[in-house]
Amino acid sequence: MEKEHTLITRDWLAIERTKLANERTFLAYFRTFVVFLGTGLTVLKIEFFSDLKSFGILLLVISPTLLIVGIIRLLRVKQTIRKHYKI
Repeated sequence: MEKEHTLITRDWLAIERTKLANERTFLAYFRTFVVFLGTGLTVLKIEFFSDLKSFGILLLVISPTLLIVGIIRLLRVKQTIRKHYKI
C-alpha cells in the first residue's frame, strides 16, 4: 500500500514561491508587450520618426506575439506545477 505524501510547510512554501515566480515572469512579458506596443504606436504617430515607420510596424507585430508567448508559458508552468505536486 502506498503511503500518501503530505506536504510539509517548507514544501508548500517552495510551491508558493514557484507560483509567484511564474506570475512575475508573466508580468515581465506583459510589461515588455506594453512597451513594444507603446513605442510602436509612438514611432508611427510622431512625424519626427517618419524614417522609422518600418521599425514601428515591426514593434506592433512583435508585441502581440510576446503577449501570447507569455500567456502560454504562464499556463504551461501552472499546469506543470499542478501535475507535479497534485495540487
